Amino acid sequence: MTQKRALICGVTGQDGAYLAQLLLGKGYQVWGTSRKGHTARIANLATLGIADQVQIESMVLVDPQSIRDVVERVQPDEIYHLAGQSSVGLSFQEPRETWEGIATGTVNLLEAVRLSDRPIRFYHAGSSECFGDTQGECADETTPFRPKSPYAVAKAAATWSVATYREAYGLYACTGILFNHESPLRPDRFVTRKIVAAACRIAAGSDEKLHLGNVSIQRDWGWAPEYVESMYRMLQQENPDDYVIATGHTISLEQFVGITFTNVDRQWREHVVIDNDLLRPTEVAVGCANPAKAARVLGWRATSGVKDVIAKLITAERERDWGDSR
Repeated sequence: MTQKRALICGVTGQDGAYLAQLLLGKGYQVWGTSRKGHTARIANLATLGIADQVQIESMVLVDPQSIRDVVERVQPDEIYHLAGQSSVGLSFQEPRETWEGIATGTVNLLEAVRLSDRPIRFYHAGSSECFGDTQGECADETTPFRPKSPYAVAKAAATWSVATYREAYGLYACTGILFNHESPLRPDRFVTRKIVAAACRIAAGSDEKLHLGNVSIQRDWGWAPEYVESMYRMLQQENPDDYVIATGHTISLEQFVGITFTNVDRQWREHVVIDNDLLRPTEVAVGCANPAKAARVLGWRATSGVKDVIAKLITAERERDWGDSR
């Protein structure tokens, strides 16, 4: 049997690295892309011990020729599109760059697949942010999009582009509408990593204060290494479709903070400052998901709840900072 070839756009990020690890374990040949090509930061791949097993190609999402050149060289069976600006907060500061990297970049990739002479299967990383506020109702694949940030607007446009190419051109193209998912590979600009890192430092003796914005928001937090399995499964189905990927359980950021500090034997209210400068212009109040379709069709279910996620993050943070000396 010929080895399958996968091209992961955004392989150096959290999901890209875990997906590369998964596909290598399934016998794939794996290529990855980065704007900086061979000078890309591959710390996440190195952390997982797979840096030497992934070939990195230089690709610029806003440059259609760059994309076509890479697709022609790699000749992939599957493309996983995980690239683009990934911060909701940053999108308010850089809305145009966010749109171009996400919405325009996705269309450029879809065009490369459409023009290819290979039957490429395409996965697009959507986002729960597209749903906006659902008035407490849990979102599924039929829930209308009401985006509330430049990031979410761009992701919604990209998701609709995938559906249009699937219906109009017959592409095998899927979107995974993933709710929040965390791991030790998260950059520290993400609030979950920020909380866990600060709590571990405080437990070790730091007198710092943790500054947070709106802690009343509610989210569905899962474990990233599990979520990449859903991406793979989507491209193994007979027919392409879109799926909501989540645990199905929602808690507030305040609860997330409380559980984290309890796990390090500290009272969070003694160490947290609510900082109005960290509030966003608009914010999704509640992110609630119904992942029943993924369970029914893909046979995928999250096995790690938020308490498991927090415990794993704390363990990783302590190993990162103190090794075996703690």
